Amino acid sequence: METLNAIFGSINGIVWGPLMLILLLGVGLYLQIGLKLMPLRKLGMGFRLLWQGRDAKHTPDGKAKTDDDGEISPFNALMTSLSATIGTGNIAGVATAIALGGPGAVFWMWITALVGMATKFAEAVLAVRYRETDSTGFHVGGPMFYIKNGLGRKWLWLGGAFAFFGAVAAFGIGNTVQSNSVADAMNSTFGIPFWLTGIVIMVLSGAVILGGIKRIGKVAGKLVPIMGIAYVLSGILVLILNASEIGEAFSMIFYYAFNPHAAMGGFAGAAVMAAIRFGVARGIFSNEAGLGSAPIAHAAAKTKNPVRQGLIAMLGTFIDTIIVCTITALVILTSTVWVDGEAGASLTALSFDAALPGWGNQLVSIALAVFAFTTIIGWSFYGEKCFQFLFGTRSIMIYRVLFVLAIPLGAMANLGFIWLMADTFNAMMAIPNLIALALLSPVVFKLTRDYFDGKDILPGEALDHDQK
Repeated sequence: METLNAIFGSINGIVWGPLMLILLLGVGLYLQIGLKLMPLRKLGMGFRLLWQGRDAKHTPDGKAKTDDDGEISPFNALMTSLSATIGTGNIAGVATAIALGGPGAVFWMWITALVGMATKFAEAVLAVRYRETDSTGFHVGGPMFYIKNGLGRKWLWLGGAFAFFGAVAAFGIGNTVQSNSVADAMNSTFGIPFWLTGIVIMVLSGAVILGGIKRIGKVAGKLVPIMGIAYVLSGILVLILNASEIGEAFSMIFYYAFNPHAAMGGFAGAAVMAAIRFGVARGIFSNEAGLGSAPIAHAAAKTKNPVRQGLIAMLGTFIDTIIVCTITALVILTSTVWVDGEAGASLTALSFDAALPGWGNQLVSIALAVFAFTTIIGWSFYGEKCFQFLFGTRSIMIYRVLFVLAIPLGAMANLGFIWLMADTFNAMMAIPNLIALALLSPVVFKLTRDYFDGKDILPGEALDHDQK
């Protein structure tokens, strides 16, 4: 086990190292420039399409549905994607970035999100453009399919690599690690046994996961907006109480993004490179832009137009990082608890509790539990589609059952090695995806240009897997 830990530790240091972060930002910046900053300019249009596309009976432009492909509404596709991204990264990830990189790390999280919007847009465009229908009549897509159908069969091995990494990572990042985090929070805050938390999560998640994407989409469409708005409102309440410190918090974010922060109290200090490194890394961990997970959900959207779904998909990065992560960051920086040397979810909990004594800690624990639950159901779909790509549609129910059974095991286990392995495979998902995004970028640029030029060229029917 020590040898495996050493091996995966070395690999993890490489795949999450500076080169990977440069690659993720580089591809995103290339796409943003190639799109002429369209994701930023059309942000309002994206929100309008999201609102119009909340009903599966209508297309994203608000017109009555005719024969659009897909299983879930464009709104629920985004909510499914957000269910997997809004999670521990928004609570523990932001806190860790500040604890290790200082207040300036928040600025670089913002930069990662603004660049990542173009990445998410491109991922969804390609996911809808190159999706297939499987033997059961459901639409499947994502990096493995736009690699296969966009780059050709000679690249099939690259799609297979993505699917393998995704199927394995789902059991870690999207399952056992989440249930373990909830069990730990519930035990420390409310004294609930680890095994009981695991069983409850297994039953609740199983009821959703075994119902497939339609049930996942419906639950995510209801739960994600409620939990997201509740958390943001709670954060705003704290900021109202700490209103006098907000200006100083923003000042620190911008100043220390370009200047080193000296040690103070329990804070060890941080160089500018640390602010950049941890800001970018935790930003990507939170919004998953470039990892290739979100387009798997967007491929199931009830739409024939890739660009419209792309405009909706890019909102996921904006909502996750620019809105939710910023609220967490400001709560932490206005509380001054961060200088005491705390990190992770405990730092966020202490910051909320400083403004809301007695129940701030409980609020964060409950939020963490709900966030982790939705992450589990979202990632179950990601892993299932990766598994299906490798072993066919008959393997779907097997994967769902195994995924559900792993939840209580994760709640009670020591996950040091599993976290390390899953985190490594999570990063390795990005490599095939980023290669595909770069090579297929001309397709994204052309579809986008045609759409905004009024040509509105549709990609036609989804590719029929059985006809290939």
